[in-house]
Amino acid sequence: MNRRPLTLVIAAVVVSLEGLIALGLGVFVAVATLTGRPADLTSAIAESAFGVLIGAGLLWVAWGGLFRMERWGRSPGVLTQIFLLPVSFTLIQSDLPQLGIPLILAALAGLGALLAPPTTHALYGDERRTA
Repeated sequence: MNRRPLTLVIAAVVVSLEGLIALGLGVFVAVATLTGRPADLTSAIAESAFGVLIGAGLLWVAWGGLFRMERWGRSPGVLTQIFLLPVSFTLIQSDLPQLGIPLILAALAGLGALLAPPTTHALYGDERRTA
């Protein structure tokens, strides 16, 4: 089985876009830290490192895991989508619906694609577990 279902490609694209955004925000904070005068240097460095690491990790999950049809890629992908839902609701409640609503839609699309039957079949096949 080497053919990727559309749902798995969609999941990989959603997770990779989330990774690119996190990576971009991490780099943005790093550049702003280096060129400006952050109020708290330690926090600014930690935030930029966190963004870069999370972004790189999500890109690895998307392309090294999901796109290559590796089973391990599904769990961190699903977990990321679940974590993004409360973040989205917080953004909406903080009067930033222009960020929160697209994030909810992306998280739901990613979650739906990751949990879709074609994705499950592509990653796990017809395995039957016996008790």
